[in-house]
This record gives sequence, structure tokens and C-alpha cells, in this order.
Amino acid sequence: MDALTINEAAETTGWSPRMLRYVERLGLIEPARSGGGYRLYGPAELQRLRTLRELLDTHGLGLGEIGFALRLRRDRTLRDAVEAWFEAQPARPEHVPASDWLSWEQDKHSRLLAAAGAPRT
Repeated sequence: MDALTINEAAETTGWSPRMLRYVERLGLIEPARSGGGYRLYGPAELQRLRTLRELLDTHGLGLGEIGFALRLRRDRTLRDAVEAWFEAQPARPEHVPASDWLSWEQDKHSRLLAAAGAPRT
């Protein structure tokens, strides 16, 4: 099989070896492996990297955004949760008076941050 090592692929494509590993971690490409476990980039992977760069540049996207789009395609539960969030309308809980809704939401966020151990600003 004609293939390039990660360093040769990086030189050819303009992606750094580190970025090629990141692209692989995101699941956007899957280079073959040699018997010794080295990544091998054939013409299909080089084409995917070229068209990925075009996609990013044309639409002003980052790799993380494309990785997330892939997760949405593969994970129906995540896709449904994101769709539900987009469709949901904010609504004040019935037991919270309108005049207290802002402070109620602030308190809820504070409790969530404290439970997660996040520093408060």
C-alpha cells in the first residue's frame, strides 16, 4: 500500500503531526496502521484532510465544531437533547413569583457551581 507517515502527511498537507492526531481523536479521519502501529496516510486520508481544510475555511469553522457535528450524527441521544434545548422556551416555574424569578435562577446557578466545585466570580 502506498502511504505516508504522519510526518510526511503533515509536510504534504500543511497540518502539523499534532493536529493530525487531534483530527484522528475527533474521529474525522482514521489512518491505517503499520505492523509497528505507525499511522499511514494514503490517498483517501489525504483527500479527506484537503476537503476538511476546505470545509473549515469556506464556512469559518473550527475542528471542534466539525467533531461535535460528527458526534451529533452518531449519538441520537445527544442529537435529541440538543434539538429539545433549541425548541424549549424559557418558562418561569409556577411556584416562583415573577418578581423572584431572576434571583431564583441566580441561586440555582450558584448551587450548581458550588456542587461542581467551580470557582465563583
